[in-house]
Amino acid sequence: MTALFPFDNSYARLPGRFFAKVAPTPVEAPRLVRLNRALAVELGLDPERLETPEGVGALAGQRVPEGAEPLAAAYAGHQFGQFVPQLGDGRAILLGEVVDRHGLRRDVQLKGSGPTPFSRRGDGRAALGPVLREYLVSEAMHALGIPTTRALAAVTTGEQVIRETVLPGAVLTRVASSHIRVGSFQFFAARGDVEGLRALADHAIARHDPAAAEAENPYRALLEGVIRRQAELVARWLTVGFIHGVMNTDNMSIAGETIDYGPCAFLDAYDPATAFSSIDRHGRYAYGNQPRIALWNLTRLAEALLPLLSDDETRAVGEAEGALSGFAGLFEAAYHGGLNRKLGLATTRDGDTALAGDLLKAMSENEADFTLTFRRLGEAVPDAASDPEPAAVEAVRSLFIDPTAYDRWAERWHRRLAEEPGDAAARRRLMRTANPAFIPRNHQVEAMIEAAVERQDFAPFETLLAVLARPYDAQPGFARFAEAPEGGGRGYRTFCGT
Repeated sequence: MTALFPFDNSYARLPGRFFAKVAPTPVEAPRLVRLNRALAVELGLDPERLETPEGVGALAGQRVPEGAEPLAAAYAGHQFGQFVPQLGDGRAILLGEVVDRHGLRRDVQLKGSGPTPFSRRGDGRAALGPVLREYLVSEAMHALGIPTTRALAAVTTGEQVIRETVLPGAVLTRVASSHIRVGSFQFFAARGDVEGLRALADHAIARHDPAAAEAENPYRALLEGVIRRQAELVARWLTVGFIHGVMNTDNMSIAGETIDYGPCAFLDAYDPATAFSSIDRHGRYAYGNQPRIALWNLTRLAEALLPLLSDDETRAVGEAEGALSGFAGLFEAAYHGGLNRKLGLATTRDGDTALAGDLLKAMSENEADFTLTFRRLGEAVPDAASDPEPAAVEAVRSLFIDPTAYDRWAERWHRRLAEEPGDAAARRRLMRTANPAFIPRNHQVEAMIEAAVERQDFAPFETLLAVLARPYDAQPGFARFAEAPEGGGRGYRTFCGT
């Protein structure tokens, strides 16, 4: 019989100080909540076999599948600006890597699979609520077209975990292009381990930036690749109203994927100062701060790479600064390009940035819902020969405390649209592909978690997952999932779940 997972493990071949070899801790009574069958096929796995007791056991950490080389990765990180020289996978174990049907190497990792040498007195377990949140939100992000880790499976353990209260335990099987973080490089840099730093960088180049190996300075090329991916990623977060919530350097993947969905959430009423995380007391990781924090984190990566950028310290700093100087332009191009698409603009002209910025300002001052405003704009596009439908206009205006604030802005928008090629129908189609109707609304996510945790009712999870798999489609039968919460979501708080 063929192996359950066709593992081909490259990270496990790195020196022993990169990780701790540790097996998952068996659980009492694993039960499959959901298997991502489409992702399983993409990875070259057999979904039916994964749903057997053998497969569920592997997904729960009950048994180590053939070919796995389970390990907990070592890394450091800045947590809310404070450097911690050793963190590491405290409740996650990398089973191994598979090469998917597209020839891409993917990590298969268990979260909540028991303690590791990096657990820092923690139990290494995960509660059901955070597992379902990460499964749902990561798959929603994938459907939105945003680079992200994926969820292969969620399994309950038959055991309880103790947090503020007693909760059902669960394990998430997470798939990623890799789990190499900014903090992975900081781990070796903090120890003055240049040999380890170089081995990690070479591994990262081979895995994520193979063209960098041919560059004049491969390590600068690696840094530039990470900068580009992160600039584009954070720009895309902003265009869907996503707030990561805990952008520590150990939660920042060099692969440019969204990773570690702890206290994440989505904007309801637009306010760039919004921070939902209960541990982000000063708004360090607020929605509007995310580009600045991304650059701050990338600067920490550049500092870690200095010994590789040049033997001459002054030249190394120059190489780092040169690479970092590209962030602003990359971010602005991605962000403003995304806003233009959201406004139905296929071309770029002077004044577009101000047009978008003034809409956001009016939305903030009038507590307009971020997702609904942009979605409804797509139906309020004027035709060349006539004004937009009054009902469509009123649907947007009603989102503003002072509807005349929208009216004043819309006059400028209409004049700008008149300069665009194409007809109104084509413009509406463009805007539908840029403005989702459905996001993981925070109140709906909480209701889903409550049903699963309190009543073992997973139907809301399944329904919400199905709706979010088609975020840009109208789905009139599920219109309630597009609705904003009462009060614009003010006062909502998220928690890490650790």
